[in-house]
Amino acid sequence: MRSDPTTLRPARRLRTLAASTLGLALLTSGCISGADAEEEPSQPDSTELGGEVEWWTINLQANYADYIQDLIDSYEEENPETTIRWVDVPGEDLATKLLAAMAAGEPPDLVNVASADLGQFQDSLADLNDYLTEEELGEYQESLVEPLQREGKLTALPWYNGGSPVTIYRESAMEGTGFDAANPPTTFDEVLELASEVEETAEIPGMNSIPGFLVLPYYGVEMLNEERTEAAFNTPETAQILDRWKAAYDSGAIAPGAISKDIRNLPENIENRKVGFTANVPGTRLVSTEENAPEVYGDLAVTPGVRTPEGKLLLAGQQTFAIPSASDNKGTAADWLTFVTNAENQLEFCKIVAIFPSTKETLEDPFFDTEGETATDEARQIIVETLPDLEDGALGTSKDTQLGELFDEQVRAFLQGDVDAQTALDNAEQQWNAELQ
Repeated sequence: MRSDPTTLRPARRLRTLAASTLGLALLTSGCISGADAEEEPSQPDSTELGGEVEWWTINLQANYADYIQDLIDSYEEENPETTIRWVDVPGEDLATKLLAAMAAGEPPDLVNVASADLGQFQDSLADLNDYLTEEELGEYQESLVEPLQREGKLTALPWYNGGSPVTIYRESAMEGTGFDAANPPTTFDEVLELASEVEETAEIPGMNSIPGFLVLPYYGVEMLNEERTEAAFNTPETAQILDRWKAAYDSGAIAPGAISKDIRNLPENIENRKVGFTANVPGTRLVSTEENAPEVYGDLAVTPGVRTPEGKLLLAGQQTFAIPSASDNKGTAADWLTFVTNAENQLEFCKIVAIFPSTKETLEDPFFDTEGETATDEARQIIVETLPDLEDGALGTSKDTQLGELFDEQVRAFLQGDVDAQTALDNAEQQWNAELQ
């Protein structure tokens, strides 16, 4: 899947470091079209403000109830004609509940959805361009808003994200290689070269990554056609890329356990000193390292991650808010949406959990100024500096999770020698096209 289903957790020493892609994992696939709900006399129509807004979040009640309730109290005090009815939904239940509510024509007025999962609700979401001004939209980072525009329709507004990916190195494992923290690898081919050097000098695998569906876009590979209706990755150039990774895997430059499906608990990792580095990962990897292997943490260097040919860093997904088309209070929902995600309120959220904002002004606050020389400090500075280059890399289909799993499974089979590169791509293409029909 594109992102692991995790819940927000309170920030510890890594107060503003990037969280791994947070929030929900929608388990049900298939687009639906929400039916119009029956109008209730007590509710205003969508162009007026007031009445009740039913607002769904995911897994915030346990740790962030005070923050959320303060938001609600402040808004209701400023807008006494409006009542916010907060419904916190477990991530594993959200898809089922939202699909059922949409099918019944009784959806929430505003709902938190991970961008990687928006596609399956695409036809049932309101166009936010009808409710937000150009000035309001300009407060958010363009590269995070743009991927949410589909066929001229803005299906959601960004909330928070896990920050830019970074690369984390064990400095002791870099001895004898050409690694220079001031000039780190900027492409995955350079990463493969460094991994080979580590294997030769330190006699351990350099890294534990595979050329999955999240990696190939860094080579400029288009995973889907423009309409998102068919696979586009099956080219001779992509086969050549896979072959380069297979050579690195066979030589020991890539750890044998990299093919594990449990990407959170790979058998060879930084903490157990069985790899030299880990490329393009969330900065919150440093949290567990500092807690579980402090002696390794003191040996770490952090650099910016690999970039795309266009110089971009990609998010696996971001947390967003969407307004279902069948809501009968869209105007008020949009007003509440801009309040929750404004610069001030995002800043306060960033102070209590390790996330990064979607609003430009929030990053200008002194809270994000970086001092210190630890790996955490290095990562935080990198993330803040590179956020303007961050893009949402979600596929944008109704079945992102399934497609990612199918592709990576073929890559694992290829690396193990079960199929060649072309067969792996042929199989993945056939599977993707079948899913997308």
